[in-house]
Parts: sequence; structure tokens; C-alpha cells
Amino acid sequence: MAGILRDRFGGKIPLALGPMAGVTDLPFRFLCSEHGADMTCSEMVSAKALFYKNKNTEELMQISEGEHFAGIQLFGNDPGIMAEMALAIEDRCEYIDVNMGCPVQKVVKNGEGSALMREPKLVEQILKRMSSVLHKPLSVKIRKGFYREDRQAPEIARIAEASGVSFITVHGRTREQFFQGETDLSVIREVKEAVKIPVIGNGGIRDGASAVRMLHETGCDGLMIGQAAMGDPWIFERVRHYLETGEELPAPSPEEIYAMILRHARMLIEENGEHMGILKMRSHASWYLTGFPNASKMRAEINRITRYEELTELLRR
Repeated sequence: MAGILRDRFGGKIPLALGPMAGVTDLPFRFLCSEHGADMTCSEMVSAKALFYKNKNTEELMQISEGEHFAGIQLFGNDPGIMAEMALAIEDRCEYIDVNMGCPVQKVVKNGEGSALMREPKLVEQILKRMSSVLHKPLSVKIRKGFYREDRQAPEIARIAEASGVSFITVHGRTREQFFQGETDLSVIREVKEAVKIPVIGNGGIRDGASAVRMLHETGCDGLMIGQAAMGDPWIFERVRHYLETGEELPAPSPEEIYAMILRHARMLIEENGEHMGILKMRSHASWYLTGFPNASKMRAEINRITRYEELTELLRR
């Protein structure tokens, strides 16, 4: 599996949309794929919730035909349940990803997400159990470490490779940093040097120049864009163009952004009905409008709308 990304993308550096809870819903992943994301992954899905047949997990695992290399991300800390649920859903996607990077307290306090960075023996048990039953690639997304001074990523990466993982994504921040502060590119390079499987670099990629810096300073095999894609599915086209030409494409015009907001809203309504679709669209619309004049006033108005026509009228004004 060492060449899985190379074989899949023909030597091209793949651009991945990072899985983000409450952000990377099905319509958004489709729009990012349409605008250049080579890889996508579902929002994180609880293996235990799947095991106990929680009906809310079904929506999270939907994948569209427009996604090019789409995975489902599981989180949990029970090796048996993780393996059983991964096997149960592998026919829905092209790879299974294991979340070892989520920093939120309600996940960490249960010993899941980034808390696993402190449990190398448990990590080994989980990954070995999963890889032994899966027929599709298994990947893992980790962080630099847990506490600010930690640096467990290379050790966890070696365990992942020895346990049958096909590729690994490294976020160059610790759990304590959440999504703030400088991304430590040196730890991503250490992971790259520690394993032979492909490594995807994540953290701090905002544009073409930061993408090139990630590649040059880490030697990674792929790039994952997370927060910078929120409200900006076009970022993948811009980064790809910069990688190929060294030139920055212009940002989308206000008219293009307004049209995208309405299209995204229609897709969410089709998936969820108007009431729930508009509720979900409120956050997305606010992200799309970041940097606009009077953005805070517009966000306040968006948070009061309940119908598609109200969104249309607000943008028209």
C-alpha cells in the first residue's frame, strides 16, 4: 500500500478536504470536489453510535458520486467495536479513516480522538484489529501530540505503519493548541522520515504559498486543507493552479459567492427539508461572507432566517 496515493493520483500531489464536524456535510464536500478537492472524508462518526444503531449516524455516512476519493472517518477507543463497524461500512466508501486528532473535550474525556495520542499500545490494538478485517485502505489522522510540549506523532506513525495503515495525515499542532498558533512543519517531516507509507500534511494551509511551504519543508505526499476551506470551496482550484504555475488566481467575486451560497442552500434543503436545511446553512453562509463589508450585521440577520426566500432577499439587498 506504500504507493496508494501515487497510484491513485498518477504522481499528482493530492489535495484533500479535511473532515470537520458540523462543516463537511455532503453538499459541501460535493462543492469542494467540484472545485478541485481530490480527496474527501465524512464528518467523524462514532463507532459506538454505529454499534448501537443510532439513527443520526446514517446521515453522516452519505457519499455522493461527485466525490472522487471519499472516506468515512470513525472515532472510538474499543478495538473490537472499531473493527466490526469499519467492516460493516467499508462498502460505502473508498477508505476508512481513524480519528486520533479531534481536540474537543466531550470526545477527549472518553479517551477518544486526540486522547489516543497518549495511548500507543491501545492505538496498536485498534489499528491491527481494523486492518486485519478490512479489504479497503485504512488511514489515520493524528496530531503532533497532546500537550503543548508533546511530540508523539512519529511514534504513533510508526505504530500505524506496522499495524497495516495505508497512509497517515498529520496535523502539525497539539491537542492543547486546538486550531490556533503556528503549525510545526518539522514534526510532519519527522513523520515522513519515520515511515514509508504516504504522509499527508495538515495545518495552516491558506493559499498556494503556504501549500508550497508545507511541501518543501516536510516532503509530504499530499496536502489537507481544513479551516481555510470553510466558506471557500474554490481554494482547491487556487492552490492547484499555484502548484502548477506559481501564480495566484483571483478570489471569487461577490456575485460568485452569492450564487454559491444559494446553490449550497438548495442542496442542503434537498437533503434535509427547508427548515433544517436553512438552519444548517446559517453557519456556512456566515463563513462565505467572512471579510465582506458589514459581515457581522449580515451574519446577525442570517442567524434569524428560516426560509430560502429570506436568504435570497438578504443577499439581493
